[in-house]
Amino acid sequence: MNFDKIIEKAKSGEMKSVVVAAAQDSHVLAAVSEAAAIGLVKPILVGNEDEIKKIIAEHSFKLQDAQIVHADNDQMSAEVAVKMVSDKKADVLMKGLLGTATLLKAVLNKEWGLRTGNLLSHVGIIESKESADKLYFLTDGAMVMYPDLNQKVGLINNAVQVVRSFGIEVPKVACIAAVEVVNPDMPATLDAAALTMMNQRGQIKNCIVDGPLALDNAVSMEASQHKGISSPVAGQADILLVPNIEAGNILYKTSTYLGGCETAGLLAGAAAPIVLTSRADSTATKLKSIACAAVASQK
Repeated sequence: MNFDKIIEKAKSGEMKSVVVAAAQDSHVLAAVSEAAAIGLVKPILVGNEDEIKKIIAEHSFKLQDAQIVHADNDQMSAEVAVKMVSDKKADVLMKGLLGTATLLKAVLNKEWGLRTGNLLSHVGIIESKESADKLYFLTDGAMVMYPDLNQKVGLINNAVQVVRSFGIEVPKVACIAAVEVVNPDMPATLDAAALTMMNQRGQIKNCIVDGPLALDNAVSMEASQHKGISSPVAGQADILLVPNIEAGNILYKTSTYLGGCETAGLLAGAAAPIVLTSRADSTATKLKSIACAAVASQK
């Protein structure tokens, strides 16, 4: 599985609609325009109608046929967009030119939001040049800061649901730490051991969990064999569960800026996938994120 196959999978299924909250942003509209042009999604643009039309005209974006819904401010944009997803008028929610807190406030509204009772978490998706036809799913480098054991169960469950939507029925989860042995002075290793046992006892389902594993042992079969690690996950992990947001954020951005990897990301745990990208993300990253969310919404 790679991003090209995900894009093809999104195009081959029923076309999904993506609603953008506060869509008056040229970077976001560039990705949405490209996604619409290749038949990936049907866009719904919520925000300042005049600004949206002005940006579309200035950049010759192929969005003349897109549905535009006017909203007076960011809060209204978020509420309108979330309600459209909640009312099944759109399949995927995407953040535009508004604060993340404003969007999440609408997502978590108790009356008409997208709450499910599950933890809301970020899943970063990384395509490595070194691993042909292989994606890594990283959680959580953007949302849950210092997850406790129960939250790590939620992170795994959310990531597993995303990975299964891409066709990997039993993903392998590596609980990442600095070392591959349990050390009472390193809490991440204790959580990793507990999560592994919970998986073996059926408390975490639809996946294989093992840890603690250092990153090299999780992604490199050569490294794991050299260290004599016998594990169904070592060297072939699909999901990388990091101990905290710093580790996840650094790993995700290192993959992009130093490793030359292709990346995408989405929020999981809500009633529908949410595309929440950074302004620093490239148009290609935003496009891949839209494709991943469209596939995730098919499941």
